[in-house]
Amino acid sequence: MSRLPGSKLKPATNAKPSVSAKQAPSKQRAHAPDYLLLTTVLVLAVIGLIAVYSASYALGEAQFDDPNYFVKRQGAFLVVGIVVMFVTMRFPYHLLRGLSPLLMLFSLVGLMAVLLIGHESNGAQRWISLGSGLPPLQPSEFAKFAVLVYMAAWLSAKGEVIHDVSLGVLPFVGMVGLIGALIMAQPDLGTAIMVAAITGTLFFVAGARLFHVMVLAATGMFATLVLILTGGYRMDRITAFLDAESDPTGVGFHAIQLLVAFGSGGFTGLGLGVSRQKFFYVPGSHTDGILAIIGEELGYIGVSVVMLLFLVMLVRILLVARRSDTQFGSLIAMGIWAWIAFQMLINVGGVLRLMPLTGIPLPFVSYGGTALLTLFFAMGVLLGVSRYTVTAEGEQPAEVRGVRRPSSPSTPASRPVAARPTSSRPAQGGSR
Repeated sequence: MSRLPGSKLKPATNAKPSVSAKQAPSKQRAHAPDYLLLTTVLVLAVIGLIAVYSASYALGEAQFDDPNYFVKRQGAFLVVGIVVMFVTMRFPYHLLRGLSPLLMLFSLVGLMAVLLIGHESNGAQRWISLGSGLPPLQPSEFAKFAVLVYMAAWLSAKGEVIHDVSLGVLPFVGMVGLIGALIMAQPDLGTAIMVAAITGTLFFVAGARLFHVMVLAATGMFATLVLILTGGYRMDRITAFLDAESDPTGVGFHAIQLLVAFGSGGFTGLGLGVSRQKFFYVPGSHTDGILAIIGEELGYIGVSVVMLLFLVMLVRILLVARRSDTQFGSLIAMGIWAWIAFQMLINVGGVLRLMPLTGIPLPFVSYGGTALLTLFFAMGVLLGVSRYTVTAEGEQPAEVRGVRRPSSPSTPASRPVAARPTSSRPAQGGSR
């Protein structure tokens, strides 16, 4: 099969491509991490801790006779998470490539274990009890990170082989489908959608054919529709989204009360700690409904500050992906970007009734031990990637679709255009 004129891509073959310099561990010396990204994470987490206390003290007093019950747990996880983030940040992220199969195996064992020994709550079996006084473990949260790292390593090693249906597309579908099936067995459609969104983003930015991506996206949406139609409580959420007012004390209660809380704050809010809706009007006021309580107490100004912090975070993550020294690092960054972006959008969309409620928490802000620890672990890895970003002249960052223009591997960035007078293609250097 001949190469198309002007094409920058070689046709997919059955041979496994060799690991290029862009995939090999970087020889670049580590530098300081992205401090703006680090600061944004810490500020969001502190805002979340304050919001969790305000939103949960009534529930804590009613259920555990301790108004500080939830904030003490969240504070403990926050401290441990920050320590984990700073330790992980110093870890050379390139070593995760070799550890990715173990992470994936550990995740699979956890997802299977929760089906066997996990305890059920509200019709879902998603948690493993760790004993009296200890918070339960939710393996599906760790699965997001594990599958992200594994797919980043797999896709960066496969190269253009991912264009091949039998060697690239089907193995990808099989691996993601296995994780998704185990999560759906709990059942947890929201987390399954998040895993699909993260891995789908990785598949696209790694250079998969657009046709394959569109087919997989359409298949995923069809499967989601079938799961919604065959699950009674999921249809209730669709009904609440489309016409909550038809049953304001039943299936529409949650959606209506979220909007009431959010709108009650107006521009400046009722004041920190003055929320009325947290007194058992908003289910999950400290978890997936926490943005509504922030809106009620701090108003549109407070919500805008939270959204601005997320925007800064997402922009900085894109810059890390753009400047990473390896494709593996770029894919890790893009996977974490998709994780935070989709989870934030789904949560905000549910609160504002722009989409059905899913129960997905707001990253770094909502109450949740395993979710918070996993996010801090992921951010530690991301900050580690930021320590190896390309900043020196003459160096090229890795190739990722939608993040930067691909550079020709045969043309170093430091080579002048005049060195190839016969080529009509302009020389391309790394973006900085």
